[in-house]
Order: sequence, then C-alpha cells, then structure tokens
Amino acid sequence: MTISQDASAPLIVVVGATGTQGGSVIKALEESDKPYRMRGFTRDTSKPAAQELTKKGVEMVTVDPNPTPENKAKVNQAFEGATYAFAVTIHAVSTSKERESAEGKMFVDAAKAAKVKLFIWSGQENYTEVSGGKYTRADHFDAKAAVTQYCKDTGIPFVNVEAAIHYQNFLGPSAPRKQPDGTFAMFAASSPDSLAHLIDASGDYGLWVRKAIDEWPGGETEILTSADFLSRATIASTLSKGKFTGKTVKYVQISQEQQAKGMAAAGLPEDAIIMLTDMYNCLGEFGFYGGKDVGPSQNGLARRPRTFEEFVKEHIEQFNRILA
Repeated sequence: MTISQDASAPLIVVVGATGTQGGSVIKALEESDKPYRMRGFTRDTSKPAAQELTKKGVEMVTVDPNPTPENKAKVNQAFEGATYAFAVTIHAVSTSKERESAEGKMFVDAAKAAKVKLFIWSGQENYTEVSGGKYTRADHFDAKAAVTQYCKDTGIPFVNVEAAIHYQNFLGPSAPRKQPDGTFAMFAASSPDSLAHLIDASGDYGLWVRKAIDEWPGGETEILTSADFLSRATIASTLSKGKFTGKTVKYVQISQEQQAKGMAAAGLPEDAIIMLTDMYNCLGEFGFYGGKDVGPSQNGLARRPRTFEEFVKEHIEQFNRILA
C-alpha cells in the first residue's frame, strides 16, 4: 500500500527517516495493508534520500537532534499531531553518553507532549547492569538503556525495539581484510565460537516496529530483534562458500591489546576504544541481550526476516568488491 495522504489516517513520526533503522521502519509500514501517513525527520531535507521519501508521500521535516532549548521547541512542534512515533539515536565516536541519552529523552518528552498512542524506542541493554558492574564503559548501550528507563519513569506508552548486530557491519567496519597470501581474514578479540544475534537492519528492522504498532495495545513492551544467531567463525565460513564469493575467509581471534591497537590505527580516540572494548567483552561473556529469550519477539512478523546467508546472496556484488 502506498503512504496515505488521507487526514483521517494515523500519523507516524519517524526519527532518522533517511537512516538505516528509520528507513527500514518506513519501508515496513509502506508494505502494510493499513493506511498510514508519515512524517520523517532528517538533518537535511535537500539530500537525495530525503527527496526520494518526499516523492513517496512522506512529509519530510528538518530536525537537529542536538538537545538545545531551541531545538527542543522545534522537535516538539514536529511531533504535533502524531498518533505513533519511532525514535532512534545515532552514536558517533564523538558522542558522549550524556549527549546521547539527552537526545533520546528529548524525543520522549516531545512524544509525551503530543500525546501519542505509542512511542517506539530503539533501545539497548544496560551492559553495566548485565555484567553486574564488570563492564561500565559500554556507553552507547547504557545511554540507550537510560532512555528506556526514562520512558518507564514518565509513564509514556512505549515499546522498546532493540536492534541486533547489523549484517551491514560486514560490508563496513567488520569486513574481511586481504592477507599477504591472497586469502581474507576477519579479526577480533572475541572467541570464534561466541554467538550473537544479527539482522538486516535496513531491510528488516522495521518488521519488528510494525509488529509493535500492529499488536498495540496488549503486545510486548520489549521486542528483541533476531534473524540469525551466528558465531564469528560461521560468518566467515558463510563468506567462504564457493557458491557465494569463491574466496577463502577466515576468522582470526586476536588479543585485547592487538584489537585496541587496530582501532587506534583506524583513528578511533581512546574513549571510543575503551567503550567498544567493554561492549565486545560484555557481548562475548554475557550475550548480546544478556541471555534473554528472543523467541517471543519473532512471532507475529509480517514476513520472515532474511538470514545472513540470504543477505550475502542479495549483496553478492558488494561482497565481491570487498573480496577482490
């Protein structure tokens, strides 16, 4: 169904509409047989991705997520009239835990002021709590968890839809690197047998947000996305399959010190290296979702999400360029 322009249709506000998760939310709701109006937030409405959404019928508005008093007023105005709202914060290496949580809380306040029926938040686990205080610097996760707690404290009707590790990472920062012998390798300090939940973030994350809206009220208040549950070794072997790339891809476990040096060589500041190290360590020791059961969250989806193998097949040209 196309995006509705009927004033009687529910209006859904989507923060980060031109981004990975926000764009996926719009795609999933566009596929719904229910009519929805959509208002997308972006930093720049003139960029091609925003213009494409405008052509589809999305009302695109410019929103600066920096939580200054002036921007807060503009965000409140942009939320006016919304029936549902989806929000996500984008963490950059220069983003502090305090800034990210303040940004998320700004969206919560705006949604509450607009009296939305449901606020859908892209949160994460609190790794300080999950690890019993062992890993306290996974700031990106803990900042999002602080916003989840703020949702609870304010009493806003909300669902926390947590995003698993993105398949897209293996086309970017976690992509295999060519070795002197012509093979390819993926490096990390994690055990090769360490398992993690994964999804096609741009293609499928929106399915779980659509589920949250379709099942409200009475649905889950926490949804844990997962389309595949794989080890690093399995991911490497999938990329090694002849029917896909025809290349040899290995996973190589390195030391914490080697991993930190590699991140420093890539230009990451010390704070970011500490944060990522704690995040990877907590994930490997306690699990991405801290051992929670993801099963119930996979029921009631509009369609089956893609497996990692299916993602590789669909993006084989991009993987072949990486493995050239």
